Formats: sequence, C-alpha cells, structure tokens
Amino acid sequence: MPFDERLAERIRSLLAGRGNVTERKMFGGIALMVDDRMAVAILGDELIVRVGSQDYDAALARPHTRPMDFTGRPARGTVYVAPAGIAADADLARWVEAGAAYAASQPRKKR
Repeated sequence: MPFDERLAERIRSLLAGRGNVTERKMFGGIALMVDDRMAVAILGDELIVRVGSQDYDAALARPHTRPMDFTGRPARGTVYVAPAGIAADADLARWVEAGAAYAASQPRKKR
C-alpha cells in the first residue's frame, strides 16, 4: 500500500530542525526514525506513532486512535492515528513530537 506523500512532507517539515532523522521503508509504507529508532510511520493515510508503554493508554484515550495491530496482535506502545486525528497541523505536531521524544529517549543501538 502506498503511503500519503503529502503527510510525509508535513512530517518531514516538523522534524527538519531535529538532528539524526532518517527514513526507512517499513510496514509497506515509510517510517521516520530519530536516532535510529522509529518515531512515526505512515501506512496509507494513517499515522503510526510509537509512544511507549507508559503513555500507551493515554494515547488510546485520544480521539481517532486505535491499537497498532499490523500483525493481528496489538503492539503495546504503538498506536494508529486516523486521518481525522492529524488533519490539523497542531494535532499532527503533537503526535510527531510524542513519537520523536519517545524515540530520542531510548538507548542508542550498538553498531
């Protein structure tokens, strides 16, 4: 499934000032990585956000979210956000920041 390129551009602009941001093909879409950790991804027109297990329940309580269950089993700590939940720039910015903050908080991967 192709990913929403317009959404990708919006996210790229939000992450432009942050260091060590890369992109990878993932989930049949694209993932934006911070410090080699997935922060957010785009699958079709939905946003996938890694919020971590501590913030997972609060993220699911927000409108337009559901558990990320790409494999048929929910991935605790990661949520889908429907297009309605990211239509406003401020809402998208909050989700991208949440994913980027979580990714940056994780230990660096050993090379």
